[in-house]
Amino acid sequence: MVDLHQGSESEAAADPLIDRPFRDPDALVLAGVTRSYSQGKTRLEVLRGVDLVVSPGEIVGLVGPSGAGKSTLLHVAGLLERPDEGSVYVGGSDTTGLDDGRRTALRRSAIGFVYQFHHLLPEFTALENVVLPQLIAGLDKTEAKRRAAELLAFLGLGERAMHRPGELSGGEQQRVAIARAVANAPRILLADEPTGNLDPDTAEHVFAMLLKLAHGTGLAALIATHNLDFAARMDRRVTLREGRIVEL
Repeated sequence: MVDLHQGSESEAAADPLIDRPFRDPDALVLAGVTRSYSQGKTRLEVLRGVDLVVSPGEIVGLVGPSGAGKSTLLHVAGLLERPDEGSVYVGGSDTTGLDDGRRTALRRSAIGFVYQFHHLLPEFTALENVVLPQLIAGLDKTEAKRRAAELLAFLGLGERAMHRPGELSGGEQQRVAIARAVANAPRILLADEPTGNLDPDTAEHVFAMLLKLAHGTGLAALIATHNLDFAARMDRRVTLREGRIVEL
């Protein structure tokens, strides 16, 4: 099994919140989270008191129609947006009072993101795309290459590591994006329609790899999807109704 532990000397390492041992039973907790946006003179309330817990090794499917607030929820959970009210806990620590620099450092070290579109850097190989976030986090180049190669091999891309994105299929590109998302050994994986841009057969393969990786490494995963068949294979399913989480 691929090992997601690393010993980076990143800027986050000196921060006790970011570098603390990850022993809390709940990797991600949203408590009473609200989020709204202004549209002209009106206020659009998207999240209206969201409560959600995702534990290590648990894969939670987030389903619901477009416009229900799934992406907003992922953005708040991933510290990309601040809630208007409520708290987001990562590994038992409340992130509410963190300034932007510490939020960025924590996001870089603790949270991995996978989107519908892979957003790989086209001028770099698959291996280099997975190495780069590790170098940014301060990992030694030799170790970063070793970890990247290990991740790509785990995802069935060992022989494609030196190919650029334009030389890879859509499913291969998305698997590289998954490897990149977990390259820095995050505690939490957030995915927004990770198979939505793939044909059914390719989507099945990518989804199976994603489940295998999350379960095998103990990641806490929250995956938004329109695919109800995929959602049914996750550990738990939730949806957003009138801005609140409802268990399915």
